[in-house]
Amino acid sequence: MNDRYHFITRWRFRAAPDEVFAIISDPLDYPRWWPSVYLSMRELGPKRVRVVTRGWLPYKLRWDAETIEAQEPERLVIRAAGDFEGTGVWSLASDGDYTDVTFDWKIRAAKPLIRRLSFLLRPLFEANHRWAMEQGRISLELELARSRASTIGEMNTVPAAPRGMRWRREPA
Repeated sequence: MNDRYHFITRWRFRAAPDEVFAIISDPLDYPRWWPSVYLSMRELGPKRVRVVTRGWLPYKLRWDAETIEAQEPERLVIRAAGDFEGTGVWSLASDGDYTDVTFDWKIRAAKPLIRRLSFLLRPLFEANHRWAMEQGRISLELELARSRASTIGEMNTVPAAPRGMRWRREPA
């Protein structure tokens, strides 16, 4: 079907799996460290949040995420419902001083705009996803650096996470 997407993203960080897992398993903190994509996160209940996200295309996605499996620090599984529906699996593997991270995202577009236009604009929607995940890689790298800082001065030397693109001109 044209409204189904399967994305596999791979990241590699010089960090222990438990460091990376601690960050990705706390969804309420995503808007702080991944602000270019995660606009808001509201807790709905244990292991369940309401999310508003965006990419570089001029639309927002509203969806709920529920953690359905957590095996610290190797695996985290979420179920998504809302503007898209499906499952995301975070897998973390240690490789010496590094952690290899894989995010396997299988979703079906439920937002009418995306569902109806997938047959035509699939490459654009896929590029939008790749952009969002690259922002996540950059932001997580910066968050790991902040978490390792031993003083506030060191923490302040780590640049802020990317804020994303704006489609409207900001007032001067």
